[in-house]
Amino acid sequence: MLEFALAQQARETLLTAKRIKIVCHRNPDGDAIGSMTGLAGLLEANLPDIRVTMHSVDPAPPSFHFLSAALRVQQDLRYEQGDVFVFVDSAEPKLTEYHELLPVIFTNEVPSVCFDHHPSNPRYATVNIIVPTAASTCEIVTDFADALQWKITPDIATSLLLGVYTDTGGLLHSNTSSHVYRTVARLLRAGARHPTVMQHVFRTAKVSTLRLWGRVLEKITISEEGGAISALTEGDFRATGAEYSELTGAIDYVNAVPGMRFSLILAERHGKVKGSLRTMQDDIDVSAMASNFQGGGHKKAAGFALAGTLVPEVRWKVQQEERVEVSN
Repeated sequence: MLEFALAQQARETLLTAKRIKIVCHRNPDGDAIGSMTGLAGLLEANLPDIRVTMHSVDPAPPSFHFLSAALRVQQDLRYEQGDVFVFVDSAEPKLTEYHELLPVIFTNEVPSVCFDHHPSNPRYATVNIIVPTAASTCEIVTDFADALQWKITPDIATSLLLGVYTDTGGLLHSNTSSHVYRTVARLLRAGARHPTVMQHVFRTAKVSTLRLWGRVLEKITISEEGGAISALTEGDFRATGAEYSELTGAIDYVNAVPGMRFSLILAERHGKVKGSLRTMQDDIDVSAMASNFQGGGHKKAAGFALAGTLVPEVRWKVQQEERVEVSN
């Protein structure tokens, strides 16, 4: 349960705003979109005199458009006097990709609140609600609402359930704790549309998505370290007609290769290579692996991004046939 004093401190900071601008990380996943839209609904219902907007450098993926609020996400972000910024699911400023355009919003010069569950978060906001034991940021936002006794409507509950489900793989990942189940029960009691979330997230896939995932699976190689590794170039995205956001979820299939210690997908995007790491082994820390490339995340799920492109390396080995001459 979130401490009331911390929740109250965040509320007092939000009350100073003329405008509240909620920001998430680039290429938003279900937890980013769910926590952003869910929190926007909470703020609009409980602080009705303050205008609330949502921002991401990338638009909400079409698979999340069943949330009407997801269509309100803006790519443009500006700072005006009187703004209070709320960062959700962003372990560090650079993941938002607004850090170079608006560095001032990540300093104590501008009031801000951060909701996050990544243990690597450096607490860059003025009020930081960081819960590393939480499976998702939506779990934290749910506790925040309950701490302040703010009502959770069915629309808000559906948004928050989206993030809980996507960050736990539909309650299948090892981060599915007893608190996660209590959060799901809480959201269902509030009217969360469970069948809608399941249908759009886990039972619907575009043809382009299936083609892209097919390339991911086709390109899997096994490393000497026991890793299942796949890589996608920008050409793969063009050939399949898939958007970059459609890669979400493919890592779980790569991670399912029996006997693997970890899995890795590398993907090119606009002059950068993004790496997604997963493991099901207790003795592997993929966040430590990601930190070698200026990335981070959780012990069993992490990522990084580097400037550059992918260059294939092919190795061939010739094995000669032995010829045995038989003499009479």
